Amino acid sequence: MNIGIPNEVSADERRIALTPVGVYALANEGHLVYVERGAGESCGFSDREFQDVGAEIVFSHNEVFHRSDLIVKVQSPTEAESELLDRGQTIFSFLNLGMAKRSVVERMREHEVTALGYEFAEHPDVGLTILTAMSEIAGALAPQIAGRYLESVHGGRGISLAGFAGIPPANVVIVGAGVVGTSAAMAFSAAGAQVLAMDRDVAKLRRMEKEQGTRISTSIVTPLLVERAIRFADVLVGAVMVRGRKTPHIVSKKLVKEMKPGSVILDISIDQGGCIETSRPTRLSNPTFVESGVIHYCVPNVTAAVARTASHALNNSVLPWVLQVGKMGVPSALGRFSCLQTGTYLHEGKTTLKSLSELLDLEHTELTQGEGGLRA
Repeated sequence: MNIGIPNEVSADERRIALTPVGVYALANEGHLVYVERGAGESCGFSDREFQDVGAEIVFSHNEVFHRSDLIVKVQSPTEAESELLDRGQTIFSFLNLGMAKRSVVERMREHEVTALGYEFAEHPDVGLTILTAMSEIAGALAPQIAGRYLESVHGGRGISLAGFAGIPPANVVIVGAGVVGTSAAMAFSAAGAQVLAMDRDVAKLRRMEKEQGTRISTSIVTPLLVERAIRFADVLVGAVMVRGRKTPHIVSKKLVKEMKPGSVILDISIDQGGCIETSRPTRLSNPTFVESGVIHYCVPNVTAAVARTASHALNNSVLPWVLQVGKMGVPSALGRFSCLQTGTYLHEGKTTLKSLSELLDLEHTELTQGEGGLRA
């Protein structure tokens, strides 16, 4: 199979989906891997490193798209990139098509593209295998980001996360107890902060308490409890995920106005719309804005701040599935692995993810077993 790894063109995106280690594994299986010139430079992988493990370096975006059967990338295709997709191609990335322009989805449908989203690739035993890797890193980054913007020089409250003798620690409220929320809670607690994790799912809170003991407090999400907690928060972390849909606003604009001046909001849910009403997407090169006296950090690709680490994590979780698709072909791989089925937005141009069909009012088609594997 011809596999293409293009340069990421989205704002401040520095990650790459497959490292030279992954390319070596694919080339060793007989696949031809095209890597666009400079695709790995922003995370420390040179063209020479890719060439040395069997990749062919191509010199334009158009070329890597048009020479490949399977496109493996990080971000969802831009509108311009959707125009480059060839009929019958497969694309594997963080697609988030529920947040994409309708024209991008329509272009993919017209060209009978198969679209596999990392964010929904779910293994029955270990959950969202690819998203989990990024979520763990994003959660672990939260304390160092929050600590930086709490500093006086950045307009923050001028406090540290940890407490000292006679001085209480910072109060951190985390809304959402999934992978991001749990990772963030652990990291903030390790940094010495006082942590409260909130979620509607009591089972998630129970699991967090069992794993972390009394170091982290937990609470269910109700309007009154959210209001009480956030008024005292020095740091608010939004870590809510709703599969296939925009996240609801758990924290209102009115409540943000009641937060302490110089406090910090990290809305890690922003790639799905954000769970805080005042949030809007920002970029790593200009990551914050202030509203109602509160510093907002709302970077959708937050793990691109540690692009090399994130790229290694992506490679480790994406490579096994690319190898299977390359070995078996898309229909057979979908038929065998439920993890790939759950991540399929489109199969040969037909909408197979129900939430996307409902959101964009598109005809929904179920994946069914046929000759040679799953078909739409």
